[in-house]
Amino acid sequence: MRRASIGATFNFYRDGDGADVRCHRLRTYLEARESAPLLLVGEAAGHRGARVSGIPFTSERQLTGRGPAEATATIVRRTLAELGLEQETLCWNVVPTHPHRPARSDTNRPPTHAEVEASRPFLRELARGRTVVAVGRVAQAVLEAPYVRHPSHGGATEFRAGLLRFAAGGLQSRRFL
Repeated sequence: MRRASIGATFNFYRDGDGADVRCHRLRTYLEARESAPLLLVGEAAGHRGARVSGIPFTSERQLTGRGPAEATATIVRRTLAELGLEQETLCWNVVPTHPHRPARSDTNRPPTHAEVEASRPFLRELARGRTVVAVGRVAQAVLEAPYVRHPSHGGATEFRAGLLRFAAGGLQSRRFL
């Protein structure tokens, strides 16, 4: 990830204060979830989540008790823990770097088609042998994978119910892309 250049997105694993820490955290996280059967994929890294923590669907506050919190990260991690899926799940994003508006690093924007295409090799590698679940309609459209409601804007209950359906049905591998 450190060498990745994905359109006009910010590569927080390479650039900015704390890039080495974020890289180390990601490496440790990926190694710990190497055998996880479920890949939960969101749209893109957010400015208060992975951009700061280095781990998808995780805020710095969840890791250290300091820094920004991020509502989606809080809901996703709490739900995975409640359902006993935390260790069974690898979280990722269609675009693993941070797309933001020009000169506004404190914003999020949808990734471009070119940014999505540039990110596909990462997705293919991580999806191999896993059940892939899209978090939200944007990720679903890109992945053509089963979908659970994005937890933001009042979707926490539906997100939890969607993940529970996957857990109850067994995490059987499905083809990706």
